[in-house]
Amino acid sequence: MISRRPSIFIYTHRADPDFLREVQAGIEEENVTSEVFEKEEADADLLAYDACEASMMGSGIGISGENVALQMRGRKPKESVCNIHMPTFSACRIIGSNSARVLKKQCLRDLE
Repeated sequence: MISRRPSIFIYTHRADPDFLREVQAGIEEENVTSEVFEKEEADADLLAYDACEASMMGSGIGISGENVALQMRGRKPKESVCNIHMPTFSACRIIGSNSARVLKKQCLRDLE
């Protein structure tokens, strides 16, 4: 039996590598792990929804090209917690951090 560590899933479709790096850095700063999976879906909202549904932790991020979305289990598809086109690197890091902070029941950081 293969046991996986609980992780925040990041589903990507031709993701901007700098955005992905910053999102992962934000998650890592909160001492939470993440896993990245390349998908065929091109909608960041749907990627985030699918990622949160697949993750044991119920938090998922979708990155499609230059769009970044954060989703939490219990929300409807296309109703992401946030979806930003062309976010700053700082915003990407905050999205990653917030995905972990929700799980730890901590206050979210404000996006610029």
